[in-house]
Amino acid sequence: MSNKLTELLATFFYVGYIPLCPGSAASAVGALMAYYLCPNKFLYVLVWATVTLAGFCSGGGMENIRGRKDPGCVVIDEVSGMLLTFFMLPLTWPVLWTGYFLFRAFDMFKIYPANRFERLPGGAGIMMDDLVAGLYANLTMQLALRLAGNLSG
Repeated sequence: MSNKLTELLATFFYVGYIPLCPGSAASAVGALMAYYLCPNKFLYVLVWATVTLAGFCSGGGMENIRGRKDPGCVVIDEVSGMLLTFFMLPLTWPVLWTGYFLFRAFDMFKIYPANRFERLPGGAGIMMDDLVAGLYANLTMQLALRLAGNLSG
């Protein structure tokens, strides 16, 4: 993969170069994508899988380009994690806001085993902690909505 394509993907179309809080900005992009993709579950899964695969493939390359582990401009992992956060949830505004902040908290605090996955080399280390954070946020939201009676299952 060329350096330009690696950079384009890893920074999620240059969102990673937003000067303030690029990870939060990329998470917001992921939440908006989830909102617009939610009516079509097949397309949702296809986009999530594509973003995730692109993250695994481009993350390590971007580490090589930047010369350090998990550079801050790599934000494709936040987009993938956010899409996982909202999978199979009713995307109302309260759910979007709550899921967004839950994902960001789980991503920042790196609750076990997310902190272990972060140590993996290359794109796997970049992606896996955010995927675990997305899974934690999704499961928390699924449970909360079921307890509140807002999600059948």
